[in-house]
Amino acid sequence: MERVARRREQVLDAAVEVLGDQGTRRLTYQAVDRAAGVPTGTTSNYFRNRAALIDGIAGHLPALERREWEALASGPAPVGPGELADALAAFARYAAGPGRSRTAARWALLLESSARPELRAPLGRGRQAVLRHSTEWLRRLGSGAPERHGRILVDHLEGVVLRQLAFPDGAFDPVEEMRALVGGLLGVQAG
Repeated sequence: MERVARRREQVLDAAVEVLGDQGTRRLTYQAVDRAAGVPTGTTSNYFRNRAALIDGIAGHLPALERREWEALASGPAPVGPGELADALAAFARYAAGPGRSRTAARWALLLESSARPELRAPLGRGRQAVLRHSTEWLRRLGSGAPERHGRILVDHLEGVVLRQLAFPDGAFDPVEEMRALVGGLLGVQAG
């Protein structure tokens, strides 16, 4: 049973990579089998059709992202606006760099959710976890409206990463704009 669960996770990890690297049109059983390094037909054994595969990815991806975000959030909480801005900029660089495939897969699923609203719930859970952390950090730093400011911060972070995915800039480093935003939200200098 544990071997089956590991194999299913291996297939889903590969499906996330295929979706993020090649897009929805190239998300096929064969492409996932190749990426996972499993025998032909393995993916179709776990997911009876393409919709089931996408549902599987939508359920799996937030868990992967949660681990990444919790790694960022597991360290000491930022003690000042500059530290928060620096941490968010580092996360943006990671999401648009080494974590690009997962980030692109998430955006592909978000777009898919416009036609398949049932995908919104699992994808929304990941966003809620990020919002909880950002709201708490802003509360600790003295925000007068931490929930609102947390949403603004996360929306901006997502937009910055999406822009970098769509229009790659080799000199990408959003630290100055993150400092300006955090400082503006908190009414302080964040440098």
